Amino acid sequence: MEISDVISEYVQQTDYEMLDSNIREEAKRRVLDALANVKYSYIQIGSILGDVAEYFGGVAQTVNGINTSVDFASFYNTFLIRYLDFNDTYLSKEPLHPSDMIGGLLALGKMFNSTGKQLINSIAIGYEVGTRLCDYSSLRKRGFDHVLFLSVAEAAAASKLLELSAEKTRNAISLALVPNVALRETRSGSLSMWKAGAAANASRNAVFATILAMKGITGPEKPFSGKMGLNSIVLQDFDEKKFDKMDSSGILRTHIKQYPAEYHAQGAIEAALQINYEGEIEEVKVDTYEAAKSILADDESKWNPKNRETADHSLPFMISVTLVKKGFWLDSYSYIQDPEVKSVMNKVRVYEDQSMSKIYPEKLPVMISVRTNKGEKSAYIELPKGNAKRPLTNDELIKKASRLGLDKVIMEKVMNLEQIMVKEIVV
Repeated sequence: MEISDVISEYVQQTDYEMLDSNIREEAKRRVLDALANVKYSYIQIGSILGDVAEYFGGVAQTVNGINTSVDFASFYNTFLIRYLDFNDTYLSKEPLHPSDMIGGLLALGKMFNSTGKQLINSIAIGYEVGTRLCDYSSLRKRGFDHVLFLSVAEAAAASKLLELSAEKTRNAISLALVPNVALRETRSGSLSMWKAGAAANASRNAVFATILAMKGITGPEKPFSGKMGLNSIVLQDFDEKKFDKMDSSGILRTHIKQYPAEYHAQGAIEAALQINYEGEIEEVKVDTYEAAKSILADDESKWNPKNRETADHSLPFMISVTLVKKGFWLDSYSYIQDPEVKSVMNKVRVYEDQSMSKIYPEKLPVMISVRTNKGEKSAYIELPKGNAKRPLTNDELIKKASRLGLDKVIMEKVMNLEQIMVKEIVV
């Protein structure tokens, strides 16, 4: 079975009117969350991206109105969505940040005068494809990066947005996949700004591939199942059954973040906030599942982060700053060199609990025990707030977006997305 054929047929058969109301509403919530990330990220990184945009002329626009090429607009938008590591997540055999694809869809939607309904439908399709791919097999364990699945999912979503035929959709998927196999080194050890750039580049690749396919450029017929395709070379334990009965509900299985940190730290931060210790910390013991330990406590750089990108993937840092400062928000990263935080980091020990690993990803358990010279206290979290099984309410999501600087006018537009055109979305 060639997965690109299955996906392209699903794309053809799905339209806005078929989507359940809860799927439509969740798509709007993800746009709101993505735009809130854009708003705050622009303060941090917007000037650099703006300087780069000067080299890419064109008739497309970024989400905040910079004229550039449509592929660079996709890169720009997605970089801002991803930069804070505060957008949504999916966890399975492979993790993914599905809302990364919204950056490219906004760029295309502005250029091709798409409706809000078309955007909602495309997002639902992209999330469905992306989550199915993550259920299908693992890239991470083989040294490849999850953004490869993002490219495929976004190409499918973009093909729907541009109303491409099944054949052209297959070509878009192939052209997004075959030339663009990304390495996991992006997320290994001490991290760089490319942690956000990898997703931005995947979005750019997907949009570029979809435009090529729209104009008639063809790609390899069997990007997954061919002799040198992804299944044959990389994903040799794939499960084709994961693509049975696609129904657009994938978005309902994804998670929104409450804290600006890598998703596996969400429960740990929540647990640390519950521990009201007294005295001087002597040891912090963290018991959790394999993915949390291998991603957030994999080498010595996570006990001595030098930059924001490493710190938001450092379980020792995020737990320590939460314990010491009694909270966790974007300003927490200003404490990377704080002597008290660094002292506590050196006392953090992280262990994999195999019983916890066995229930991942259905549950994301973490136990934090803090021993001081005056005793020991602990806290256990099984599902962090924002998880699909313990979701943020609309009021809580709006509070998060407001705190990130998104104004009420754009929030109202997004929550009524089916009534507007994509070009009306400007932050």
